[in-house]
Amino acid sequence: MEQLNLLWMGSGLYQMTPGQGLMMLVGILLIYLAIVKKFEPLLLLPIGFGALLSNIPGAGLAEGNGILHLFYTVGIESGAFPLIIFMGIGALTDFGPLLANPKTLLLGAAAQFGIFATLLGAIGLTTLGIFDFSLKQAAAIGIIGGADGPTSIYVATMLAPELLGAIAVASYSYMALVPLIQPPIMRLFTTEKERQIEMVQLREVSKTEKIVFPLLLLIAVALLLPDAAPLLGMFAFGNLMKESGVVDRLSDTTQNALINIVTIFLGLAVGSKLMAEQFLKLDTLGILLLGLVAFAIGTMCGLLMAKLMNLFSKHKVNPLIGSAGVSAVPMAARVSNKVGLESNPHNFLLMHAMGPNVAGVIGSAIAAGVMIKFLA
Repeated sequence: MEQLNLLWMGSGLYQMTPGQGLMMLVGILLIYLAIVKKFEPLLLLPIGFGALLSNIPGAGLAEGNGILHLFYTVGIESGAFPLIIFMGIGALTDFGPLLANPKTLLLGAAAQFGIFATLLGAIGLTTLGIFDFSLKQAAAIGIIGGADGPTSIYVATMLAPELLGAIAVASYSYMALVPLIQPPIMRLFTTEKERQIEMVQLREVSKTEKIVFPLLLLIAVALLLPDAAPLLGMFAFGNLMKESGVVDRLSDTTQNALINIVTIFLGLAVGSKLMAEQFLKLDTLGILLLGLVAFAIGTMCGLLMAKLMNLFSKHKVNPLIGSAGVSAVPMAARVSNKVGLESNPHNFLLMHAMGPNVAGVIGSAIAAGVMIKFLA
């Protein structure tokens, strides 16, 4: 009887706290959204499974020498995973739509306003005594508004490592939930008539333009803002491998095997920070709320900038592509296309939306460089 009692007391069921049970349900919900609803399964499936593993009582997978903690320490705390992911994103990116329609760069820039608005909001809430965030912490929280997981992790590593787990979870969660969060905002700030606007076909972009652009981008930005060089450097390098056409094996590895391997480890590592004792705290919930506000403001500003451009432009842009100015590539562009098709079945906005989407990646990296420059 005593042995049975010891076995029961050593079981996970006996040790489980209500918080752990709740976070395991959250993990199952994320897995459900990934498998059934198809909400970015490449992100939500490993994050949700990481949440399950990290909340198993007594297993210790997300602490000490646990495997999830090792993934987190080696890949996220060091800043390596975000930079490798950025290289992979670069290798998957086509600058053609941006080069064919350069004015969409303004949409990507406008969508970054959510970053700075949330920074001010976090400072304001701290002044009111609701939260207790320093200026560095507020900046790291604000960067979530770019909807760019690697950039958020990189900035948090530099400015607020103590908030890294919560910021990583918030950023990747909102990236994955773009199809759920953005459409209501898009419909609220656009009319049915605006959503039906059909855009003119993009011009053909030459191979030379595509090769030269990442080099010019890196040199121009890095010389003015060296702190943005790590992120933009990896992004430009990945893209140059793709567009040069002389290192197909390296480009293929970066686009597929390398980014897939890192995504698995990164997703599990982010999920490991959904441990109940770390996650169910007021500051963490505040970060999630502020991150959502940042993302919503970024989406809204992209839409409003597109509407403003239409006042002065002969060739109208569909305001829906402004929402793709956040740097969730290519999720935000796909959502713009989907909502556009709902209003006009002949309205294919995907390639048009990729312009501001790619501009958003560049914009969030520059915003990160500015934050690090003045606050690190």
